Amino acid sequence: MTQVLIYGIAIMGLNLLSGYTGQVSLGHSAFFALGAYAAAVLSHHLGWPLYVGVPAAAVLCFVAGFLFGFPALRLPMLYLALSTFAVAVVTPQALKWKQIEWLTGGVQGIILEKPTFPGMLADRADWAIMMCVAACALAAFLLAQRILGTQFGRLVDASRDQPLAAAAGGLNIPVIRTQMFGLSAAFTGLAGALSVVAGQFVSPESFPFLLSVSLLVGSFVGGVRSLWGAFLGAAFIVLTPNGAESLSKSAPWMIFGFALLAVVFLAPNGLSGWITHAWRSRANS
Repeated sequence: MTQVLIYGIAIMGLNLLSGYTGQVSLGHSAFFALGAYAAAVLSHHLGWPLYVGVPAAAVLCFVAGFLFGFPALRLPMLYLALSTFAVAVVTPQALKWKQIEWLTGGVQGIILEKPTFPGMLADRADWAIMMCVAACALAAFLLAQRILGTQFGRLVDASRDQPLAAAAGGLNIPVIRTQMFGLSAAFTGLAGALSVVAGQFVSPESFPFLLSVSLLVGSFVGGVRSLWGAFLGAAFIVLTPNGAESLSKSAPWMIFGFALLAVVFLAPNGLSGWITHAWRSRANS
């Protein structure tokens, strides 16, 4: 459940970029890794408590996403996808670089102590961690909902649906998209930092390019223009492979592929769109 919530926050960040801004990113595993390493380094090397390191990691990812998005979002869509793909591929290798091995731990990674909790939660740390992650997921959801409901959110819609008219009206589209890219990176970095809280370990092998693909799959399965659908997509990418492996040790990915095809054909607007349509049909009948 903790893993589903963590991936749900990351996919929600990707939805802010893909579904609401109309941009494509194949590199969000890099921001997931940056958030995780930022929280781990602040805790391991500087002794910061995780409840301080986690939001600090999210802020750092916002800055990194903003700085990366400012030039990248001026590229055509295909080149934007390629540039984010390059970042996702480079990041695990960069974390192994000898010059910063003292900071990142190199291939060995960083091991942290398990968080301790007072009172009745002292012997139920896993449940306490899940509740903390759930609280962060709720806060992230409410924040994203609030952002999209403001005038800034309406400007984001205008920059996606009618970019020429919006630009003619004086809207600085690159700046709007860059801000959303930063917010998207912050949400994904928050998820990465929370993964350190849950697992107490971080290494370069934890963030392959497949993680970016999984987040993208979860985004489309849950619904790219749905915040709560992000958690449906997260449940799909976390639970379906495990269920497929329990059914068949020899071909789990084949079962996963068939499950993904079923979702694509039966719910082209994502699981959230399918559930919303079914609910409205029942209410009207």
